[in-house]
Amino acid sequence: MTLDEQLAYLAKGAVDLIEKNDLKTKISRGKPLTIKVGFDPTAPDIHLGHTVLMRKMRHFQQLGHRVIFLIGDFTGLIGDPTGKKTTRPALTKEEVLQNAETYRKQVYKILDPVKTEIRFNSEWLGALGAEGMVRLAAKYTLARMLERDDFKKRFQSQQPIAIHELLYPLAQAYDSVALQCDVELGGTDQLFNLLVGRDLMREYGLEPQCVLTTPLLEGLDGVEKMSKSLGNYIGINEEPSQIFGKVMSISDDLMWKYYLLCTDLAPSEIESIKTSSHPMDAKKQLAKTIIRDFHGDEAADAAEAEFRRVFSERQIPTDLEEKSLPASHEPQLLAKVITLAGLAESNKDAQRLIAQGGVLVDDVKVDSTRHALDASAGRSYLLKVGKRRFAKITFA
Repeated sequence: MTLDEQLAYLAKGAVDLIEKNDLKTKISRGKPLTIKVGFDPTAPDIHLGHTVLMRKMRHFQQLGHRVIFLIGDFTGLIGDPTGKKTTRPALTKEEVLQNAETYRKQVYKILDPVKTEIRFNSEWLGALGAEGMVRLAAKYTLARMLERDDFKKRFQSQQPIAIHELLYPLAQAYDSVALQCDVELGGTDQLFNLLVGRDLMREYGLEPQCVLTTPLLEGLDGVEKMSKSLGNYIGINEEPSQIFGKVMSISDDLMWKYYLLCTDLAPSEIESIKTSSHPMDAKKQLAKTIIRDFHGDEAADAAEAEFRRVFSERQIPTDLEEKSLPASHEPQLLAKVITLAGLAESNKDAQRLIAQGGVLVDDVKVDSTRHALDASAGRSYLLKVGKRRFAKITFA
């Protein structure tokens, strides 16, 4: 690629690139750049939202640059306050390390294991000690820290801001100093923290890093940022059939953002699919592309066949889950059975699904929230809850 082609490739799907001319200068020197992305292991599973950044990391790898997957085992103990209206609880060291180990096992589904350097920021932040943290804090002012949108809003509304939260952007910025980064990547919600890294590198007499941000990926609801806590996520370790079904559930409009951020197709290729394919066919192609990245071609084909069998031909899944519940002489409310079987998060959620006509018992729709099942020993039922959840329930 020419220099301009490399910049265009790296900027695909990006929101901010600060500064483009600086990045052009760094690349033109002909030496591999040091690229850093930090991940606080606050949850053990990687989902598609995380992979937007990882895919961009892979783009840098493909152009010969040094990519550091930085696990924030130290900053994870603080807890990233970004976008938070209240102080978030800090994780224990044991939780952080357990989640970090899970991260290590998953990142190579996207990144080149030979070209990926995994580091932990406790290596240098833990070594700073109390005196070092005080000297680090002296590099930045409270006024500048309160320019950050979420801190400003909490301060103005008299919501508490813990002192350790103010240290988070500085600790993240010091990572860039310790690693002497050329480029740091992050989501758009991380822009303030990434810019603090540029400022702090100048304070330490280093050439400031370039900053590249990617959009936040909306989850299955099409509204909130993809998050495991909100339940609107697609995990990369999920079964291919689950991934396929979840992708098929997103809106037609959101599908094109997934194409841009969750595949390596060029914008021109995506536009060609958009103009020549029916939305349903385009969504199936997207689902297969995503599954192929994490599980291979064979799994992608099998997931499509399973989707067609279950949803187009209305057959029972081949991997039907079987659950055993305690038998009872008294009939059991269907909503309670659905909840106990793990097919709904709560009785209220189960009742809502029943009322909306989203529950079938032995292929018969049930719309009464007072419907009860014979729970005597040996009785079994096939439940379908929503579009994708099936289970065979047996009372024993």
